[in-house]
Amino acid sequence: QVQLVESGGGLVQAGGSLRLSCALSINIFDINVMAWYRQAPGTQREFVAHITSGDSTGYADSVKGRFTISKDNAKNMVHLQMDSLKPGDTAVYYCEIIDKTPRRYWGQGTQVTVSS
Repeated sequence: QVQLVESGGGLVQAGGSLRLSCALSINIFDINVMAWYRQAPGTQREFVAHITSGDSTGYADSVKGRFTISKDNAKNMVHLQMDSLKPGDTAVYYCEIIDKTPRRYWGQGTQVTVSS
């Protein structure tokens, strides 16, 4: 069974930084796309960033220039570096992958809270 385990969430002041990590139980070379989504209370889950097996990246307009997605092929991990955080970034952040089957998998989420 494929498992994704997020870590790195927490409480930070506005303007601060956090680095989220997602540990994958699947070989990263069996994955087409890795992404981060987030969900704030009372809202729908929304796309944040993605990275493909070919290292192409994409970002939501709301985080462009502040967040950076990356992957570590040797450690089967995906990261999200979040800088210049705003209170509006407060949400549960989820790691998502689409493997080469293709099947989609989600992590359990990690809470990010940005105080003003």
